[in-house]
Amino acid sequence: MKIFNSFVVVVCVILFVSCKKNPERTGPFKETTYKTLGSYDNNGLPGYLEQPDIISPQLRVFMNSYLVDSRNLTISNPELFNTNAIADITIVKPTTLYMTYVHQATDGNSALGFYTYPTNNPPLKAKDIKEIVYAFPNAGGKTTLKPGDKVKLGSFSPGTSVGFVLLVNAWDLETRKLNPNAIHYCTNDILNPETDPSLRKHAVLINYAPENKILIGFEDQNRMSPGCDHDFNDAVFYCTIVFN
Repeated sequence: MKIFNSFVVVVCVILFVSCKKNPERTGPFKETTYKTLGSYDNNGLPGYLEQPDIISPQLRVFMNSYLVDSRNLTISNPELFNTNAIADITIVKPTTLYMTYVHQATDGNSALGFYTYPTNNPPLKAKDIKEIVYAFPNAGGKTTLKPGDKVKLGSFSPGTSVGFVLLVNAWDLETRKLNPNAIHYCTNDILNPETDPSLRKHAVLINYAPENKILIGFEDQNRMSPGCDHDFNDAVFYCTIVFN
């Protein structure tokens, strides 16, 4: 009888485990699917890094003087916000695209990803983004990324646009996993959650002419929150376009 009871208990445990479901998807991107570019280690460091770029001392000085921690960029550089330009990349020729990590200044453990869409049919709502690909699973305060670390996003055809997304605190330091229910801030302003349209911009384009680079700086807090510092240095990267 004891053996039979033990068997029943074991069977019940197996059935319970097998019937457990993945955490319920929530939020505006709950219909979006997610994938990574490849494997990564327990710190979220990609196993698919390319040969790194060299981040020059001059670029570091420029960035640190331009994107000062806790300095409101809307006040110091208002011209960045007086434009409808967004940081999405429009592919006009067969192209291979790379993303290079430059800097972070946040306590959060956020991930950087990207999505694509037909240029002539841009997304109007989060549900229009069918797939997000994690490029840097952990690009936040506890990242082991080094400035210049670089990944290949892929090859893209003309008529495609590539947008970028910061997933706030998506990297879980305990489970070493990614949380797709994290808050998303996109380079396409219309996809961001602020009800005030003038505060939906979460990514700014900063031209560094001496090296012909366009830096993209993300703000990782809701811009309608009183605690937001609007410094746009919480994740900084640039892309390299190589025509095929």
